[in-house]
Amino acid sequence: MLMVNIAEAKAKLSEYLEAVARGEQVVICNRNQPVAELRAIEPKRQTPRDLSPMFPDWKFMTDQFFEPMSEEELEEWYGPDVFPAEVAEKPPAYGKPRAASRKRR
Repeated sequence: MLMVNIAEAKAKLSEYLEAVARGEQVVICNRNQPVAELRAIEPKRQTPRDLSPMFPDWKFMTDQFFEPMSEEELEEWYGPDVFPAEVAEKPPAYGKPRAASRKRR
């Protein structure tokens, strides 16, 4: 682990970035008090995460999983009133119109 002050970090930033790329950590200090840490970013995952340890009984998903559900399946899932014909809405309780006020002269 390297500890450097701000002025040195500004002057030699590219050197410290190379050190971080090699796996070292650089601590940046302000008057010898640690303020920040310069470290490498973990590489982005390139493969999908393996969920089989959490769900051992699951089989692989087929393309059918991503197809929209039929009307019958929706009715089984949500009940007969999936999409009610009318939705009764109450008027909002706020913003009731007021009578126009008159200015006094």
